[in-house]
This record gives sequence, structure tokens and C-alpha cells, in this order.
Amino acid sequence: MEKWHSLDIETVFEKLDTSAEGLSDKEAHKRLKKFGPNRLPEPKKRSAFIRFLLQFNDILIYVLIAAAIVTALLGHWVDTGVILGVVILNALIGFIQEGKAEDALEAIKKMLSPTAMVLRNGKQLTIPAEELVPGDVVLLQSGDRVPADLRLFRVKGLQIQEAALTGESLPVEKSIEPVAEESVVADRKSMAYSGTIVTHGQGAGVVVATGAETEIGRISTMVGEVEKLSTPLLAQMSQFGRWLTVAILFVAAAAFAFGYLLRGYEAAEMFLASVGLAVAAIPEGLPAIMTITLAIGVQKMAKRNAIIRRLPAVETLGAVTVICSDKTGTLTKNEMTVRNMAVDGRFFEISGSGYDPHGEVKEADKGVDPLQEPLLQEIAKYSVLCNDAELQEGEDGWRVHGDPMEGALLVAAMKMGVDIELVRKENPRIDLIPFESEHKFMASLHHTHTKEAFIVVKGAPEVLVSICDYQRGADAKEEPIEGAFWHSRVEEMAKRGERVLGVAVKFVEFGKSALTFDDVEGGFVMVGLCGMIDPPRPEAIEAVKACKKAGIRVKMITGDHGATALAIAKRLELENCEEVISGEQIEALSRDELAKRVERVDVYARVSPEHKLVLVELLQESGEVVAMTGDGVNDAPALKRADVGIAMGQSGTEAAKEAAEIVLADDNFASIKHAMEEGRTVYDNLKKAIIFILPTNGGEALIILGAILFGFHQLPLTPVQILWVNMVTAVTLALSLAFEPPEPDVMSRPPRDAKAPIISLYLLWRILFVSVILMAGTFGLFILEQKSGASIEHARTVAVNTLVMFEIFYLFNSRFLHGSSFSLRALTGNRYVLGAVGVLVLLQLSFTYLPLLQKMFGTTSIDAAVWLKIVVIASSVFFLVELEKYIVERFERKGS
Repeated sequence: MEKWHSLDIETVFEKLDTSAEGLSDKEAHKRLKKFGPNRLPEPKKRSAFIRFLLQFNDILIYVLIAAAIVTALLGHWVDTGVILGVVILNALIGFIQEGKAEDALEAIKKMLSPTAMVLRNGKQLTIPAEELVPGDVVLLQSGDRVPADLRLFRVKGLQIQEAALTGESLPVEKSIEPVAEESVVADRKSMAYSGTIVTHGQGAGVVVATGAETEIGRISTMVGEVEKLSTPLLAQMSQFGRWLTVAILFVAAAAFAFGYLLRGYEAAEMFLASVGLAVAAIPEGLPAIMTITLAIGVQKMAKRNAIIRRLPAVETLGAVTVICSDKTGTLTKNEMTVRNMAVDGRFFEISGSGYDPHGEVKEADKGVDPLQEPLLQEIAKYSVLCNDAELQEGEDGWRVHGDPMEGALLVAAMKMGVDIELVRKENPRIDLIPFESEHKFMASLHHTHTKEAFIVVKGAPEVLVSICDYQRGADAKEEPIEGAFWHSRVEEMAKRGERVLGVAVKFVEFGKSALTFDDVEGGFVMVGLCGMIDPPRPEAIEAVKACKKAGIRVKMITGDHGATALAIAKRLELENCEEVISGEQIEALSRDELAKRVERVDVYARVSPEHKLVLVELLQESGEVVAMTGDGVNDAPALKRADVGIAMGQSGTEAAKEAAEIVLADDNFASIKHAMEEGRTVYDNLKKAIIFILPTNGGEALIILGAILFGFHQLPLTPVQILWVNMVTAVTLALSLAFEPPEPDVMSRPPRDAKAPIISLYLLWRILFVSVILMAGTFGLFILEQKSGASIEHARTVAVNTLVMFEIFYLFNSRFLHGSSFSLRALTGNRYVLGAVGVLVLLQLSFTYLPLLQKMFGTTSIDAAVWLKIVVIASSVFFLVELEKYIVERFERKGS
């Protein structure tokens, strides 16, 4: 292995046959074929066989396997075969679904793969990290994940968090000097390693290793793998399963003792009845249905640009009460456009939108020639020089590589007639201080070919006014600065919803070659102000309205000026658009005072990422369930602290994406609203599946218990018939509920209580109520058939078909947790329901009339008159449950 860290940078460039200008596209393509994609080897996966075996790791399945063993010992081979068949079918469903989930995770990992900023053909480009090759020059800035192993050759305050490799908790300050050959990884300050995260500053390095050849590729699997976690809901249902198992075994044992000791049943006969009771009460299909419902929800969200990285977010989404959202790019378009330039007391308006560099310059509604305005030419020139962005025209229009605000300045300069490449060549950059939120400005040092040197500073106007002693006046003369004048200009522009940047310059000695913070403490000349607008997305305005209706409060957090923030908030129609809290106020207010104001105020301006964490904590302390958006490395604490962290997929740093539960593929606030809607729908559908499946098991268990209590020596349902009912209804009817569309009022009702159990007292009542209806109707028809002289096979066939028909009718009740099912929508609103009913009817006809299934399940043919009785009796559940819904709804309305 080459010891890149110990070589000087000239030697590194020579060995890699490259330069500080990077590779050409042709050379990069050739090297990509030679070295392969910059991708780590896939982690070792469990074999398909092991994954299949793990599907049996469930306490309810253990009970069924035990029942199969006992029936085999008793010689009831048909019962044994059907029980084992159901167990294997359940395992197959889980196995197939897990395979789909793994495929989904792979797709998500690809969507989350990092990009890299590189120099190709001497120009700055953003490319997928997988396309990096040795010899590429990579540019790094705060928040980036290092995409490959780099030998650094330019750094400016560069610090990198390397805990993933070294275990050190503090970021490492980087330099470009070679280090000793025997240095350990933690001491190789001239290197940046793949998978580590830039926490501060900027830098540039040449790629020395990619893929499996990187340091992290040799010692670890990919950092930041998408996690697959068990959700609180699944943990809750697992605990419910354990309690249910204990209860089932206790009731089965009690039934065995009662029947054997008090009713005089034979031990073997009573044991089979107890097995039937246990099988009846176990909801075999519930785990698979729950997993599939969650997976379908995740897939639906992905289609609406919300990528779920951690499953708990699916549940939590339905309980969110407050969304703390960034403004730029999320609530707005993130296509900054310079609308105004203020120089020497004059206002110039600039037309055009987005990044298309065509527009007209006006003063007082009159067109002007920007080439004849020296101050406009000066501010445009300096805006180009103190700027890291690149503007590129492609097939789909103009694009900006870099910061959108800097891109807007380039566009404005082109509208002024400035040749960007020429200006940069005539005034090459020697050094810079990159923009950081702590100091709120960017500074660059330039030399000209005429032996002049100057420093350009671009940033927050209040900061620039404080470091300027002069201002550019008429005829480009320098005058003493008037701070009040510039502050009034800033307020005037901000009230129109514009983001304001100041531009200042200071000429220095030509021999100056390095830039420090001491150089920007004073002596500057204020050149002018640029007012930019980033208009709200139309869909964001509608999404905010929808959130209001759903009881979700939207709070806007921005680094912009307070007046700008309020102007955008008014256009978005936030609840409180008249009051704003600034970062300075957050610092000055006590925690108690701030807590009181946070409940009321919806706009926060000039807020640093550190303040976001405080706001999230205070909202949570007041009982809110908080979703938080973020894109920067410093947003990570707030994203982690929030109940649902939401990172920006396009503009977000890798640090933000790793801290978040959700990544927005389009950085659009409307996608958050869609995710909330899907989250509520997923939770509703889980509840629908549960209250549909459990009454079936409850009704079957009551039928067996009733038979034992009343001394029936022939049970209405055999264990194998019960298993048939449970499985065919689970894989048809219950599964169709996973595809339920949102209920009409899903975004009209308040968020659910996050602490409330999924099975409430009302749902317990519904389960018991429906169980009794199913038991009474099925048992009643069984008794009537026996009294009419029918055989036990005939009576059992009627009982099974009655139970299944009950479930078909009850399915339509279950489609709406809230509101009546007496509607055309209840019948036709979900095509999967009608398909499931059709499939189940075919299965039941086969169960009833096919000789093979008759022999296996002990059934016999029945005539049309009996079917009519079954349908009439079974339909009663639909009308009784709808009546119950109506009574409960009226009672709730009176109570409120």
C-alpha cells in the first residue's frame, strides 16, 4: 500500500498523473473502467434458509407447532397436516415480505448515496460519489461526508469527525504537510478518509483510494447503513401476543379441566377440543398483516417523495402536532432571484426569475443600461469574485452548482453584462474565509494582473456595516459610512420579503497572500446591497392550510432577517404572522420566558442551528409531538431530538440525513404534509386490520367454549376448519385493508395521542361486540341444522360458511373506523376489497364442493336455500355494527 500521508503533494500528483485542476472527463471515464465504482462491498447477508427459519420465531407459532405434535401423537394426521400447512404458509408470507423489505432498503440506500463536488476539465461539478476515481480532485465543505480517501492539498479551517475510524470523539484539525510514514490513522492530518464527516471549514484533496481500497473499506462495512428497527407498535403488539398466548393457554387448560372433570368428556376428545380452542383464539395472520401494512405505507410514502429510513417514523407521523420547518427550499422554491440592488441611495429593480440569466434593469420603472452604471458594474464584479458557485446551462435549463444565493448573484451579474470567467481570470483568488453561521460572512483575497490586491466581503448587512468605515458614493467616491441609512435600506427591502446581502471591499498591499479574521475587522468600503426573493411554493401554501385543518401547527425557522421572515410567513398564512423571535432574543430570554412565547409564536428569524435544539426541547416539554426539518451538519442534534427528524434529500448534508428518520427526495414542504397523511392512513389501516382479525378469533373461541360449556360432544368447528378460516380470511380480507385509501376526514381530525394504546377501550368493546354476534349467528345455525336432522358434516359446513360470510360483511364495517359504511364508496372505494371477496368466495365454494377438500376438512355440499339462510344471518353483523357506530357517534357529539 502506498503511504500517501507521508508524501508531499507534488509527488502525489505525479504518482497519480493528475493536478490541482483535476482530471478530464475522458481520463476519468477510462479510470472508472479500470478501478470500478467507488462502492464498498456489500455486507454479508443471512442466507435465504436462515431467513426462512427465523419466520417461525414467534410464541404464537410455537403454540401451533406444539398442537401439531400432539395431534400427530394422537394419530389425527389431517389435523397435523393442516396445522403445519398453516404454519408454513405464514412463514412463507413473512419470508417473501422480508425479501421485499430488503429490496426496498437497498433502493433507499441508493437514493441516499452521497454526491461529491469535483473538478473535471478545470470546472466545478457535482457527481455521484460512485463515479469518483483515483486522481480526481474533490472539494469539501462543512457538512459533507468525505466520499473517498483523499490526500489534502488545500485546507481552510478544515476539521473532520473521524470517530467512525479512530474512535476519537473530537473532530481533527487538518493540514497539508506530510506526516511520518509510521503514523497511525488518527495522526494522519494530511488525509481525509471515506465515510468521515466534515464539521468545519473547507478543503480540497486528490482521491488516492476508492471503494474497497479505502481505509473504511478495509475495516468496516458502509458507514450509515439504512437501519431496520422494530417499531414501538410492533413491540406493543409483541407484548400483546405474549399476554394473549398466556391467556389462551390458561383458558384452554381451564376448558380441558371443566370438560374432563365436570362434563365427562374423554381426555383425548377434550384435548382435541382444547387444541381447537387454542387454534381458534390465535390470530396467526396478524404479524404478517402488520408487517405488510407498514411496508405498503413506506412504499406509498416513497412514491410521494418521503423516504422512510427508520420505521418508527411511520407511526409517529400520525401523532405530530407541530412541524418546525426551514424556510428556504422547503417552504420556498430555493431558486433565489436578485430583485433589487441598492447603491448610493438608488434602487435598481431586476426582472427575470430563477437561474435564467435574462432580465431587464430598471430604476423608478424606467429601463437603464447596466453597462453605463459604474456602481452596478462594481457590485456585480465583487459578487462574482466572492462566490463559490458555478452556473451551467444544460438540456433542462440553467442550473447552479453550489449555494442558491451565490448562484443568484452570478445570474444578476450576467444580467449586468459581466463575463464571469473573464472577471475571475483577471482577479484570481489567493485566499478566502469561507462562510460559517458563526461569523455570517464570506471573505476572499484577490490579486490583479496590474499589481493590485483587495479583499471582498459578502454577508449579513449588519455585520458588514460594523466593519465598514466608508461607503461608495456618487461617481464611485468614498464617503464616511452612514449606518442608519443602510439599516433603513435593509428594513425596506426585507419588508418586501427579500433576503438582503451586503457587499464591501478593501484594497490591501499586493504582497498579501493569506487572509485572517484580523484582516476583516475594519477599514472596508460598503459598495451596496442585493435584495433577493425566494417565493413560497404554491403547493406549500396549500400544505400549510391542510396542516392547520389537521390540527398541526407549522412554525417557520430561518436564518433570514426578521422582516423577511414575517413577509414570507404572511404569504404562507401561518397562524401567527405578526410576531417574530430572533436568535438574539432566544439567547437573552430565560428558559421559562421563552417557553411561554414558543407556544404562541410561529416565526423565528436569525436563528442559528443551535437554537433549533432549544426550540424542539421546549415544544416537547409543553406536550407537543414535534417534526423538525434540517439540512446542515449542525441541525443533527435537533433532528435527533425531534420526534420525527426530516432531512432534505437534495440540499441536505449527509450528517443531517443520518440523524433523520425521513429524507425528502424533493425538499418540498408539501411532501411533509403528504407523509403526515400517509402516516395517519397507515395507523388507521393497522387498527382496521386488528379490529377485523381479532373478532374472528374471538367468535371462534366463544363457539368452542360455548360447545364445551353446554356439553356438546361434537364441536361446531374442528381445529383444521378453524385454521382454514383464519388463514384464508387473513390472506384475502385482512390483507386488502392494508391498501385502504385515506379516510375522508384523515386530515380534518386532530393528531392522535402518541401515548394512547392501539387497542383502546372502545376497540376492545368493538372486538367483544362483534365476537358475540359471530358466535351467536354461527352457533345458532349449527344448532338449527342439527335439529333439522342434518349430519354433523353438513352442520359444520354451514357453520364454517356462516363464519366466513360474517367476516365478508364485517369487512365493509371495518373499512371506516370513523363514519358510516352506508355509502357507494364503502362498496367500491378499494378495488382490493372486492378482489379479496371474490377470491374468498371461490375458496369457500372449493372448500364446500371439491371432493379432495371435503375429505381433508370434513365438509359436504349444501343447497341454495341453506346459502340464503347463511347470507341473511351473516348480513346482520353489518347492520348491527353500523347501528353501534351511529349510537356511539351521537353519544360522543352530545358529550362534546
